[in-house]
Amino acid sequence: MTTSDDARPTFLQRAFDHAATAQAHEGDASRTRLLDAARDEFSRIGVARTTLDDIAKLANLSRVTIYRKFRTKDELVDAVIFREFQSYLDDFGARMARGHNAADRLVIGFVSSIRTFATNPLIGHLLTNEPAILVDSITEGGNMLAAISQFVAHQLRVEQDAGNIADSIDVELTAEILVRLSASFLTGPSQLVDTTDEKQLETIARTYLVPMLGPPPDRR
Repeated sequence: MTTSDDARPTFLQRAFDHAATAQAHEGDASRTRLLDAARDEFSRIGVARTTLDDIAKLANLSRVTIYRKFRTKDELVDAVIFREFQSYLDDFGARMARGHNAADRLVIGFVSSIRTFATNPLIGHLLTNEPAILVDSITEGGNMLAAISQFVAHQLRVEQDAGNIADSIDVELTAEILVRLSASFLTGPSQLVDTTDEKQLETIARTYLVPMLGPPPDRR
């Protein structure tokens, strides 16, 4: 059944759903082994070339066990990708807590996002070789950049509501610019920017991204 864009679950809603599912299956060793095996195979040879038999063999489990845990391969792919993103979101929250102000949090968010996705074997492979699978898994055929922009816009809106960034800032537009800029570094290698160099990424963020937050609010 086709749903409207408004009715389709957002990336964040689905991420939380998968987090709830993971909690419900916490302690399920077979499920964890299948997810680990699937992640390793997807990272090594790709989703399209990986069969359920490959995953079962690597996990040392039967194919029947896979179907007891996941109804389809697509459902397994979804679970693996969302587990990677959930891990990132958990780490993202912990990193943000270390920021002393909005500028610090923007820098931390930019640097950690670039470094995390640039070094994640699964996400890196999908971005380079099978981007359609990543997009479909995250947004069910929607726009992945729009979904992630929604997440960033929410973070900026929280900062704005707290009086940490200028009221004049268009958080949706600012979020989209930030996400598109970050995505360009991940999908198109730069001859000038080393995405493994955290110091360089931090300098870029403070020089070019922090000014996008506008002048600090007047607290007088």
